[in-house]
Amino acid sequence: MSNVSESRSPKSSPAAANPLLAAWRTPFETPPFGDIRNEHFVPAFAEAFAAHDAEIAAIKADRSEPTFDNTIAALERAGKLLTRVSAVFYDLVSADSTPELLEIETEIALQQARHFNPIMMDATLFGRISHLRDTAATLGLSPEQARLLERTWTNFRRAGAGLDEAGKARMATINERLAHLATGFSHHLLGDEQEWTLELSEGDLEGLSDSFVAAARAAAEERGLPGKMVVTLSRSSVEPFLQTSARRDLREKVFKAFTARGDNGNANDNSETILEILKLREERAQLLGYPTFAAYSLADSMAKTPQAVRGLLERVWKPARARAMADRDALQGLIAEEGGNFKLAAWDWRYYAEKLRQRRANFDDSAIKPYLALDNMIDAAFDCATRLFGLTFDERKDIPVWHPDVRVWEVKDAVGNHKALFYGDYFARASKRSGAWMTSLRDQQKLDGNVEPLILNIMNFAKGAEGKPCLLSPDDARTLFHEFGHGLHGMLSNVVYPSLSGTSVFTDFVELPSQLYEHWQERPEVLQKFARHYQTGEPLPEDLLKRFLAARKFNQGFATVEFVSSALLDLEFHSQPADSITDVRAFERRELEKIGMPAEIAMRHRPQQFGHIFSGDHYAAGYYSYMWSEVMDADAFGAFEEAGNIFDPAVAKRLHDDIYSSGGSRDPEDAYIAFRGRKPEPDALLRRRGLLDTPEAA
Repeated sequence: MSNVSESRSPKSSPAAANPLLAAWRTPFETPPFGDIRNEHFVPAFAEAFAAHDAEIAAIKADRSEPTFDNTIAALERAGKLLTRVSAVFYDLVSADSTPELLEIETEIALQQARHFNPIMMDATLFGRISHLRDTAATLGLSPEQARLLERTWTNFRRAGAGLDEAGKARMATINERLAHLATGFSHHLLGDEQEWTLELSEGDLEGLSDSFVAAARAAAEERGLPGKMVVTLSRSSVEPFLQTSARRDLREKVFKAFTARGDNGNANDNSETILEILKLREERAQLLGYPTFAAYSLADSMAKTPQAVRGLLERVWKPARARAMADRDALQGLIAEEGGNFKLAAWDWRYYAEKLRQRRANFDDSAIKPYLALDNMIDAAFDCATRLFGLTFDERKDIPVWHPDVRVWEVKDAVGNHKALFYGDYFARASKRSGAWMTSLRDQQKLDGNVEPLILNIMNFAKGAEGKPCLLSPDDARTLFHEFGHGLHGMLSNVVYPSLSGTSVFTDFVELPSQLYEHWQERPEVLQKFARHYQTGEPLPEDLLKRFLAARKFNQGFATVEFVSSALLDLEFHSQPADSITDVRAFERRELEKIGMPAEIAMRHRPQQFGHIFSGDHYAAGYYSYMWSEVMDADAFGAFEEAGNIFDPAVAKRLHDDIYSSGGSRDPEDAYIAFRGRKPEPDALLRRRGLLDTPEAA
């Protein structure tokens, strides 16, 4: 298939021929990406907004007594065209953008806010929903219907449906402005990432692996620099460079550029954007009766309160910091041994930590990467899903995709029935935003017949040289399993109503299926089968496997500190009065000093590049969710360990039924207890990270 970026170049296209509005006569009714062009989106959104408005108007105009079917189910049926157009649009914006597409996004974000504000704050709709909620006990609802009714009422109330007219007007203005700011934040970040590269000469390669050099050549080629080698600001380029490059001066350049994304005082600077976002979020929370945005956000979560989140993060912070400080001293000692007369800096940590790991565990990432070819790790993720849930995966070459790198598999269940399509877009490119994520082009539902999902995993791995495979680091392989765990949450979904499908769960529960799936990637039973040398096909040597497994808990102080510091800063941004934050950098410094952040470690996400919390508010005051879920995932995998089989059929069936397939159809705490038989045991997290034996953990 031709490159879709080229096929989306401007051409005249009357609205009547708009593929976004026509029936999709493709296999499994998938989006016909080869026919979709940028100019199709604005008219498609216009028609989709109008269709949704008409559907909402019909619900409001119904003079009969509100029922679950004519109100809640009708809302579920409304907006199908808008959902379809939006899914395609935002896939392209994030995974294969063009400047024209980003301009359209700015326009569409405002239109969406103006479309949904009056719907979510409509007094007539909220009155019908509230009536049903008040009489729910008499309606004979199924458990899933009862859950949907409660979630629908909660979503309308939290959107401002209960406010007076002045409050609704102000809420609408706030939402429109926040939509504009969030879009701008992500565009600024992408701009800084696209504009910077570090060109390497032959004399700059000391310490770098052949696979990294090949990836640097491929990155240069992709940017129109054939024959050159470049480091980009993709994490998959930055982290291995910092870990292996012997050139301290270049490590400093790369580190400073990476941590300064969105904070360069240029047109892409996000500092003022953050200040305005914080003020508007606080005002929105206070309109709804909450003292802070954190209180508002966490009221609709498993954690419930900022105090509960802070308690977990501080419980983990103390032993993590103590371990990191001990490692810092060891790294400084290593520098002295080598004759260095400089103080360990943040751009040195990964480089010397790798040396220390080689000494303590006789292991380094470069030794195992030849055994972690991307295709083998994809096969490993699929095989685990087969052994756990009976799924099979057959690659399809007849499914339209948005870029030639994208691969598609048909997923079937244990009896051979079609279950889903799974799209994998694995390689970094300039048109793709950084990071890794799961999303969908269509969610599972059974409201009006079976609708099978179209599930996407998007990564940013460094492509190998021409004819050579992509080799993953252990972190890359874990990321692949993590996102595939999210993918399984979408593919295995088995609910009636689309609003409860797949990953439509609390933010601090959504990471459980993904983080739990990571455990299989690092198990000997999996690595012995799929970790094979990309040149010889030889299996991972037993000795190297043992050293890899022994080294897993190395540097966990560093990893935990860089994450928890980001989560704590997120919580403080949204807990403290917005008027008290007048300078983002100063606030960042003050909060890091307060918790005793080691100067030699940088947060995983500095504020100006913290897309999780500022490119939209899904994770705002919620970045802690990864660690909250880790408490559960570490404890949940214990069920397989206790069974003596990591593929135990009985445990796997409970995992399928209670976690992966139930979507948002039940309360997450109830779902977890149904699977595990009890609430999670918090110390499982510390044990997994090797921090329980630290004095501050006691």
